[in-house]
Amino acid sequence: MRRNILEYLEETAPKYPDKAAFANENMSMTFREVHESARRIGSALTRRGYTREPVVILMARHPHMITAFWGTVYSGCFYVPIDEEMPTFRIGLIFDNLKPRVVICDEKMRETAGQFGAGCEVLSYDSLVQEEEDPAALAGIRRTAIDTDPIYIVFTSGSTGIPKGVVACHRSVIDYVDHLTEVLGVDETSVMGCQSPLYFDACLKELFSTLKCGATTYLIPKQLFMFPVKLVEFLNEHKITNVCWVVSALTMISAMNTFKTIVPRYLKTVAFGSEVFPIKQFNRWRAALPEATFINLYGPTEATGMSCYYVVDRDFAEGEAIPIGRPFENTDILLLNEKNEPAAPGEPGEMCVRGTPLALGYYNNDEKTREAFVQNPLNPHYPELIYRTGDMAKVNERGELVFISRKDYQIKHMGHRIELGEIEARVALVEGVYTAACVFDRNKSKIVLYYTGEVDKVTLLGGLKSLLPRYMLPNRLEKLDVMPLTPNGKIDRKGLTRRCEEGR
Repeated sequence: MRRNILEYLEETAPKYPDKAAFANENMSMTFREVHESARRIGSALTRRGYTREPVVILMARHPHMITAFWGTVYSGCFYVPIDEEMPTFRIGLIFDNLKPRVVICDEKMRETAGQFGAGCEVLSYDSLVQEEEDPAALAGIRRTAIDTDPIYIVFTSGSTGIPKGVVACHRSVIDYVDHLTEVLGVDETSVMGCQSPLYFDACLKELFSTLKCGATTYLIPKQLFMFPVKLVEFLNEHKITNVCWVVSALTMISAMNTFKTIVPRYLKTVAFGSEVFPIKQFNRWRAALPEATFINLYGPTEATGMSCYYVVDRDFAEGEAIPIGRPFENTDILLLNEKNEPAAPGEPGEMCVRGTPLALGYYNNDEKTREAFVQNPLNPHYPELIYRTGDMAKVNERGELVFISRKDYQIKHMGHRIELGEIEARVALVEGVYTAACVFDRNKSKIVLYYTGEVDKVTLLGGLKSLLPRYMLPNRLEKLDVMPLTPNGKIDRKGLTRRCEEGR
């Protein structure tokens, strides 16, 4: 039984020493290079007295950054990824929370490291990988390590605007990755295309699957996601077989009629998550790739990234929702109603996760930890924590979990309780709509729809009148040239809400 994620690397590197592990459009690192460089970084950190503490990795999105992750883990510390895409204001808040003693940076981020790392030792990646490995020191660290030691901290957005640092441990990641790779069908022949920034937990699917299976992961250039034909050309050039992307990245390709020009020829597995996949766009993907496996993934960062999966095994008509299926092994999902009781069959309930995947909590934030990680109300007999996701779901007639919406996307309007996600799903049915997002202007008590596409506002509203009851019709429609996205590719609903409140 594995106790440390580095065992993946130590098993894989001797099998595939000269195979590319992590690559971008310009260079790649073999498993041997990753292994040797990581051990040197770990030795260097240990030599300087760093142990069981956060190490900030402040680097450009690059295979070197990934190698620095594993080097940090070799030292017995836990890595905190921050890259060039993160806003400086957010970087400052993260440093305030962590109060780290050490930062690893590349030349591009050295100035930023100096700006925020006052009082920290700033170490150069290029220098660390030149230092000598200390096998005895690394062996000593491993002897005292246990599987509940932290491996990383990933910061998520807080409701107050203050980021929360989710602390994950080896046991949770190992449990997750062992099951995930089986579901996704990852093996040594897989070539994975990573869309996510490296400071989000979404990249775990590629990074750890590569370590475990001897696969190869390409870091896809961010700018390609603005040019769908060039993006698919990249997938074909590097023979990408597996993608695990946010829905907005996939719909951008299908909505722009890219498949009339080019199809991703090598894709075998298309996994998606973060948002509901509009059926119209999903069906375009299935028609373009009839032999591929499509998998809907769901899960919060606080439960090691993914908790549920559904391998698409049937056709879906427009207006239907693709289920999120069932929990991964060793994970349980409770659906609790407002009375903290199990939701009745077909009744919506808040998704609460229990089991090994639960994170250790939020770093240096006991108050928020106690709010989100709570005693299981169905178990009064002994301590058992669950994580309250804030997401609503129900069980359908097939026994599958179906995501409904965020709790905070539910509004009261004209005397009716409305799910904004239901409006978005109907908007996606109208021909000529690419993407859509609804927000609620609480000051004016109005539903505002933002969308992108070819259809004009009058035609869209006319189409919605046959799809929605009157009380659910948007009070205002705004057509955008580009839908604003968060750094990890989700629709930026908070930004749209601010825009709405400002009357834009």
